Amino acid sequence: MLDFSSALYLGMRHAAAELAPWSSLTLGKPAALQEPPGAQALAAQLAALQGCAAACVLPSTLHLFWDLFGMLAAEPLVILIDGGSYAIARWGAERARALGLPLRLFPSGDVPALRQLVAAWRGRGRRPLVLADGYVPGSEQALPLAAYAALAAQGGGYLLLDDTQVLGVSGPQGGGSARLHGLRGGWDGQGGQLIVGASLAKGFGVPLAVLAGSASLLRRFAAHSQTRVHASPPSAAVLAAARRALALNARHGDALRASLAARVAQWRAGMAAAGIACRGGAFPVQRLPGCAPLQQGLRAAGVLALAQAGGQAGTLTFLLRADHTPGQLEQAMGLLEHHIRRRHERHL
Repeated sequence: MLDFSSALYLGMRHAAAELAPWSSLTLGKPAALQEPPGAQALAAQLAALQGCAAACVLPSTLHLFWDLFGMLAAEPLVILIDGGSYAIARWGAERARALGLPLRLFPSGDVPALRQLVAAWRGRGRRPLVLADGYVPGSEQALPLAAYAALAAQGGGYLLLDDTQVLGVSGPQGGGSARLHGLRGGWDGQGGQLIVGASLAKGFGVPLAVLAGSASLLRRFAAHSQTRVHASPPSAAVLAAARRALALNARHGDALRASLAARVAQWRAGMAAAGIACRGGAFPVQRLPGCAPLQQGLRAAGVLALAQAGGQAGTLTFLLRADHTPGQLEQAMGLLEHHIRRRHERHL
């Protein structure tokens, strides 16, 4: 089976035998009482990778956004959400709304709409908390994150990025959106603050979350976090996998990202040559509108892709990886073109 349903974009996998050993899977203590061994050093590495001043690690982005929005709900903010934002960060925003913060959506990428919202709420004494994804899967263009950051700064607020899709995949050394867009992970000269939440599960293949930003914000977070008191911290196994991922990234990350870019370019060229509409730009998430009904036929032929709702006939999504070979892509594209042609012939 040719699998195009896995988001391990760089092809990183961490078998038990490849990890450094640990003496205890867990300390049996919350992080607020004692950090797991190596967690702080790992967080410092992740902060530096993302161009941020400080960071901490958490078991998941659900823990991260639940805690972060709970803390920020105490400030006079308005939550302004880019319409392409992913569900888990929105769940955190909904917690803040339940705690009293107003919340508004704006069309994804629409800077004028965001500017109007920032100005309107500033007049009501509310600073902006702009929530956006580093990359919206299936989009042809990157979001205008520098413009978002400037508007957040003008309003004395925050830009909060969910960078799960981007961390490890894009930016210098795979450092993600902050470095890719030239954003600073702390207070900038105008007073706006960048906060980045991300999972390592995609680019680095590790089910671990990292919150990065200014040192002052991370100190506040450590003092106010509820999940660091009431939930288990990341296990020793997960931390060992993350350390291995960063070591692999330092040695081979640029080569893996180059291979991934070559696979995406090959796919885009093949789709264009076959006349198949495809969305996703240069990112490894490639979506074919109206093609979801082809999933079963392709699966029977040995190609696994994701069928997703949207549009009249849904979307068929292919997740490309650095460990896909050119031959595997050629095989998948040939089968895809064959099934599209057969469907077209049936409708004539």
